[in-house]
Amino acid sequence: MQKSIAIVNDISGFGRCSVTVALPILSVMKIQCGIIPTAVLSNHTEYPDYWMLDFTPYMQDYLAKWEQLHLSFDGVYTGFLGSKEQLDNITDIFKKFSFRQRIVDPVMGDHGIIYDSYTPEMCHAMKELVIHSTLTTPNITELCILTDTPYRKDLSEQDIYHMCRSLSASGVPRIVVTGLEKDNQIGNAIFENDSFQVIYGEKILPLRPGTGDVFASVLAGCSLHNIPLWDAVKAAADFIRTCLLTSAKLEVPINDGVCFEEHLGQLLSLVSK
Repeated sequence: MQKSIAIVNDISGFGRCSVTVALPILSVMKIQCGIIPTAVLSNHTEYPDYWMLDFTPYMQDYLAKWEQLHLSFDGVYTGFLGSKEQLDNITDIFKKFSFRQRIVDPVMGDHGIIYDSYTPEMCHAMKELVIHSTLTTPNITELCILTDTPYRKDLSEQDIYHMCRSLSASGVPRIVVTGLEKDNQIGNAIFENDSFQVIYGEKILPLRPGTGDVFASVLAGCSLHNIPLWDAVKAAADFIRTCLLTSAKLEVPINDGVCFEEHLGQLLSLVSK
């Protein structure tokens, strides 16, 4: 039977991020997608200005209708969550729906800085949500928040390993930590069954918004297809590098993100093997 996933994220009308990234990527990976919006934006927030509708007041009624219709999905994949109420709602549906895979991208901060919209209460609620995940994909800043570890720029691979062990002890079976840097390379750390390894690759500049959404979306698709985590991370990282190189070649404006559309066939072949 065809696999299905519920995507929990904001809808940005322009700019490659969140749902506008996840929907085409997961669809080309042969997965039916349902969407739970957390906010609707005219464009993503890296642009100089934007309009936004917070979906929090409508989320409970939206989810209640899904329950009433007895909708079911093989997996759920969460991205940006804009309020503690949203976090509580999604934690609740994790318990109500029988998701085989629960992928949480804990979007809270980067480069040692927590996003302005995230309160201490929301960070605590995200910790609760992550505990219910089967796979989480924090960057280093978010891993520090999840494990109550002070952020430092000089955190070593050994430090990352110990934080992963601590998070795993809370019940999270698989962790992928993004954004490790070494010798002009960028890497992703994989923690599974107490095994820890880092896959490094060439760092492609300039950095662009939305790459984290592309990465997590590919991992979510691979999870539903039972592709081993190491292979999934390698495939996602290679895909992003290819898209970044093409984006530069086509002179795509940085705020427009990565032109992944040019290479979706790469993901189709991944799940057609």
